[in-house]
Amino acid sequence: MSARLLQPLRISLVQGATRWHDASANRDYYGALVRSLKGQSDLVVLPETFLSGFTNDTLANAEVMDGAGLRWLRDLAREVGATITGSLVVREGDRCVNRLMWIRPDGTQAQYDKRHLFRMAKEHERYAGGNERLIVELNGWRICPQVCYDLRFPVWLRNRYDRVANRFDYDLLLFVANWPSARRHAWRTLLRARAIENLCYCAGVNRIGVDGNELHYAGDSAVLDFLGQPLVELGFQEQTVTLTLDPIALAAHRERFPAWMDADEFAITP
Repeated sequence: MSARLLQPLRISLVQGATRWHDASANRDYYGALVRSLKGQSDLVVLPETFLSGFTNDTLANAEVMDGAGLRWLRDLAREVGATITGSLVVREGDRCVNRLMWIRPDGTQAQYDKRHLFRMAKEHERYAGGNERLIVELNGWRICPQVCYDLRFPVWLRNRYDRVANRFDYDLLLFVANWPSARRHAWRTLLRARAIENLCYCAGVNRIGVDGNELHYAGDSAVLDFLGQPLVELGFQEQTVTLTLDPIALAAHRERFPAWMDADEFAITP
């Protein structure tokens, strides 16, 4: 594992106040924040539904895969020379999904449709859910990007060790979110739990401000190490921050504390 992770990973958190139902304004707003990171980062992380806010007015605010929002995101990744990720409301035929996009600076991309839909806000009535977990690679790191409510489901997120391939599923677990401040204790606690139990770095990016549903967001974006200790924690304000993840420290912890060797075997059904 230490031989595979050859490079430290520079990760940037972009914690902003998403404009409600205004994709053009959000492209301008987040574009300026991301451009300030040009040349400084390998991976730039935006919040969940960063072009619209977390909305149930899906059809009026949905992007399409060949539309302006995705073209802008691909151009931005190329311009800043970094991979950019965050989720969008995307329409495909007669259904909408909460889709995390993974946009590389060379123009290639990957995607993950949020599996766990937040029924308390009736997300499950207006969005279709995904059933395939995404693992992507960047600078030798294996990364598992997820969306908001997925954070509450540890079985879906379990980091297994593949004895044939001699590797873990992932080294960094990543969440993009619109997580209201009323439940900020759960957000902060579960990010730490996911890092500890999965022997990995864990990062979460949340928005700030008040949305069109009068929900308040406290930010609390953070990066935790494999012990659940914060490497950086953001407060309530608009903020971008970049830090470097150390692969050597991660490898040493996994060798020193091999809890994965006692893990239970299981399978996840669609």
